[in-house]
Parts: sequence; C-alpha cells; structure tokens
Amino acid sequence: MTAKRERTLAEPFRIKMVEPLTITTEAYREEVLKQAGYNPFLLKSHDVFIDLLTDSGTSAMSDNQWAAMMRGDESYAGAKSWEHFESVVKNLTGMPYILPTHQGRAAERILYGKIGGKGKVFISNTHFDTTRANIEFSGAIAIDLPSPEAADPFKEAPFKGDIDLEALKTTIAQYGSQNIAAVIMTLTNNSAGGQPVSMGNVRDVAALCKQQGIMLVIDGCRIAENAYFIKHREAGFEHKTYLEIAQEVFALADAFVMSAKKDALVNMGGILALRDSKLAQDCTNLLIISEGFATYGGLTGRDMEAIAVGLQEVFDADYLNYRIRSTAYLGDHLHNKGIPVVRPSGGHAIYIDAQKLYPHIPQHEFPGQALVCELYKFGGIRCVEVGSVMFGKYDENKNFVPARQELVRLAIPRRVYTQSHIDYVIDVFDDILENRDKAKGYAITYEPPFLRHFTARFKGVE
Repeated sequence: MTAKRERTLAEPFRIKMVEPLTITTEAYREEVLKQAGYNPFLLKSHDVFIDLLTDSGTSAMSDNQWAAMMRGDESYAGAKSWEHFESVVKNLTGMPYILPTHQGRAAERILYGKIGGKGKVFISNTHFDTTRANIEFSGAIAIDLPSPEAADPFKEAPFKGDIDLEALKTTIAQYGSQNIAAVIMTLTNNSAGGQPVSMGNVRDVAALCKQQGIMLVIDGCRIAENAYFIKHREAGFEHKTYLEIAQEVFALADAFVMSAKKDALVNMGGILALRDSKLAQDCTNLLIISEGFATYGGLTGRDMEAIAVGLQEVFDADYLNYRIRSTAYLGDHLHNKGIPVVRPSGGHAIYIDAQKLYPHIPQHEFPGQALVCELYKFGGIRCVEVGSVMFGKYDENKNFVPARQELVRLAIPRRVYTQSHIDYVIDVFDDILENRDKAKGYAITYEPPFLRHFTARFKGVE
C-alpha cells in the first residue's frame, strides 16, 4: 500500500490587507549595505525584500485584535482595557501583581535593576542580549549555563534549551545563594538556537531555587511555542492543552517577564508579573517613574486590548501547528541543501552555524556578519548575527574574547510571510553555497559600549 503523501502546509488564515514589497537589484543592495556600514540593522525597511531580522513586533495582527483596538479605553487610570489585559495575564500566569510596560526590556530593567546591583549574580539557561545588558548595567554578573547538549549544534535532541542543572548547583555553591539575585529560565532559549525547555527541567530548577531561597523568573516571550514542544516531545503532556502547559510552567515561578511583541502577537508591549507584594510595590514605583501610571505603563488602551486578545489566540492549536511546522519547513530544506543549520529547528527561527559554513573566516572577522551581508546582497533578505558581534567581549587587556558559537538567525514573523516567500529564501541559499569560498570577513569601525550589534559599523577585510 502506498504511503499517504503529507499535504502541503497551508496557512490557517486568509489575507485581508497587503503591503507592497520592493524588489531591488544586487548592485543597489550592495551600495545601500555599504552606506549602512554593513550592518543590516541600519538598512531602511523599504530596501528589504524579506525581513527575517526579528520576530519581535513584526507579527500580523488578526481581525479580532484590530476590532479589539477599537474598544481601547484611553483613560489615564483604571481603564477598562487595563482590566481586560490584567484578567488575561492573571489567568495565564496565576500571579496577582501585573505591571504593563512598553516592551520587554523595560520589564527587565525594572525587575533586574531592583534585585540586581554590584555583587549580585543572575544565572540563566542563556541570557539574551537585552537581558544581559540590563543585568550588567545594574552592576551584576550574568552567567549562562546552557545544557551540554546545546554545545553540539547538529545533535538531534528534544530539549536543548534546558539549563545545566549540575552546573547550576555548582554555581550557586560557588557564589552563595544569598548572592544569587535570580535564576532566569528563557523559554524558548533564543540565544541557543531557539531550542525549547522541558517541563522536567523547569520543575527541577524550581525545586532547587525553593530549597536555596532563590527567585525563579520565567522569561516567557515565546511561551506558547515552548508549550507546543512540551506537548509533542515530553511524556505526560499529550492530552493537555497548550494553555494548560503554559499555566503549569508559570505555577513554578516567582516572576514573569515578557516582550509581548513575540507570542502576544502585537507590535509593542511588555509584561512584568510578580507574586511578592513588597517587590511588586517597589517595581510599581519604578514603573511610575519611568514608564507611566500602574494601569497603563507606557501602553495605550488599544495596545492592551490587542495584547489581551493575542495572548489567547496564540494558544490556538491550528495556529501553533502551522507556526512550528512552517519554521521546520525552512530548516529542513536548508539542511537538505547542506546548509549547517542548528538541529532540530527551533520554534521562531532557523539558526545557521556561520563558522562551519565559512571555515576560512576566523572568529575575529565575524563569519556571522559575513553571512548576513551575503544574504542581503544576493536576495534582499535581512537577518541577524548571533555570535561574536552580539556576544563577543574584550578582556581586561582589550583582547578579543569570541562568543561560544557563530550563529545567524533567520527569525520568522508570525502570520506575515507565505510559503512562497520561504521558498524564495531557500532558493537564495543556492547563491550562498555557490559563492561561499568568496565570502570575506569584517572588521568593526565603530561600536557603542552596550548592545553594539544594533549600531556598530563595519568594513570588509581584504
């Protein structure tokens, strides 16, 4: 009997509005890339054909979200839109104190600025860029303890986003539990290839934190995508809904930070949720000073309405099945072409090992930056380096300390591109492979003291 062919993956939505894309020539792209200092962050959006720079704030909103925005109550205090927002977040997290912020890094700055400071240590499965920057800006230390499985980018393992539990125990003992400001579990683990974290790992970390009297924070900006992987890869969750799985994760934590620009399916917004009343009051005071009143926190009423709807839509089974499968579609096709992609595919993005793709480019010449420039040059595709540009440092003698891996991230905006767009991206990699030996490295000509990848400028190395 002939095996039934798997049907073409179709988007579970119809398109009601379109935005024209600009098709440019390779010569034009080379010129504007040069003007941007070979940094895709500095390109103008109208010069980009397929924008895979980030999945943050780039989602397409649904008709229900747009309708909800019309109900936005813009009262300065106690707006109905705030009540809707608060109710949905409380139902999701089970936490009593909810603070809205204009985006995720504002929630990070408030919380980590309050509990951090000189002498304090934060430990994570992997801190992302803004998380690390806010922690280090406070004077604290940020330590990454990714799963040993994550060291092999090509190993097929279900939960490579886990924290290394034994290393966590050792690190707590080394610094002393009284000096650990928090353990932060990032779900999914963005800087480690978008890999998911298992419920078992969160449970073990929560138990250890409770035993040691350490705060556990869930950075859950992609919590729905992580819930999908738990349901389909971890025993005992087959019959639970994605929302129930997410609620179980949050039940283990003391605090929750979120950039709503990811799994809340909106263009702007952030959330800080807390269990402790004293910490919540202190954070509220900081919120009022820097963001806005406690019931809007830098967001309009219409923003809060859209977030409330998005946080419910994102757990829809049809949407999540499409979301994860469409990302895997890109990853599998690139893998079959011989592109060294991190395996298995993450939920929101495909990560490419640029060092393996370009072995002739040393780390201090940023092979990831070379790949992002080549992708823009050949196809008008904008993506981001997640390697030594983003995470490389200098020691006390100003010597270059490279990142653990030289990755490039192709982050897929939610509900924005069709399969034809993704097929185009796959085709452009034929040009990447054909010209891989000609690719050259880059040198930094300007860099700021923090988050240099956003505004750094480069020149090609001859």
